[in-house]
Amino acid sequence: MTKLRGPVVVMAGSGRLPVQLVEHLERTGRDFRVLAFKGYAAAPLRRKAHAVVDLLDLGTMRRQLEQWAPGAVTVVGAIRRPSANRLLKAYSGISATQTAIEGAARGDDKMFSGALTILEGWGHPVLGAHEISPDLLAGPEFKSSIAVDDRAREAIDVGLRLLTTLSPYDMGQATVVSGQRVLAIEGPEGTDRMLKRVRGINQVHFFRKKRNSGVLIKTAKMGQDLRVDMPTIGPRTVIEAARAGLGGIAVGAGSTIVLDRSETLSRAERLGLFLTTVELSWLQGRA
Repeated sequence: MTKLRGPVVVMAGSGRLPVQLVEHLERTGRDFRVLAFKGYAAAPLRRKAHAVVDLLDLGTMRRQLEQWAPGAVTVVGAIRRPSANRLLKAYSGISATQTAIEGAARGDDKMFSGALTILEGWGHPVLGAHEISPDLLAGPEFKSSIAVDDRAREAIDVGLRLLTTLSPYDMGQATVVSGQRVLAIEGPEGTDRMLKRVRGINQVHFFRKKRNSGVLIKTAKMGQDLRVDMPTIGPRTVIEAARAGLGGIAVGAGSTIVLDRSETLSRAERLGLFLTTVELSWLQGRA
């Protein structure tokens, strides 16, 4: 990351990613501020926060950012989607572009892109967590020692084609495939809950078989703005995949965040799951 003229502002939702990013900024001695979203940010992070704000209190948010004069802003962590009416009401109180306002009533991709449009409209450069801490990314070298067999490769290919086809419809970033059979597609519930659905399916006698009957494939959506809502996995993902009876996990190279990398790899090894990355053709050559 190039040298910035002001602090990095971490706008923090829930989960491990905001905590890990702040730890990185502390270790590297970067000047930063934490703007925690009320009801989302974890308690340890709230205690470190320089300010806490309601997710839709855009007026307070704007004034706080103006006071800090950040060199860059990053929006990280999980956020439950507010209702369209609440989003539209919040957006109507500011000078937002029509694109941002229309995005409030549409899917998650449009909601996030609308939020970035507003932040940039306020004059703040927006960076992805991976641009601040590149070691978060799953590169081509990210893989466990467990081999990927032909059946798993077949499932990965099916999953990639499915997710690419679904990209324009703003659905989830993940699917579970066994051979050529699609067992689940991620919806608004998120990856962990999708895997719990698969666990229920695999407990039915017809599907009951030894592990390696399925693969979790998780990638960015085609054309997605990678500065926000980048696909993320971590130790919990590995645990849920193992409980669901899967044989492994495949993620997009250079477009997936891995939380607690060492623990994620070690858990996969202990639980007998392969971890591997796949190249996304649409991402090649993209800045």
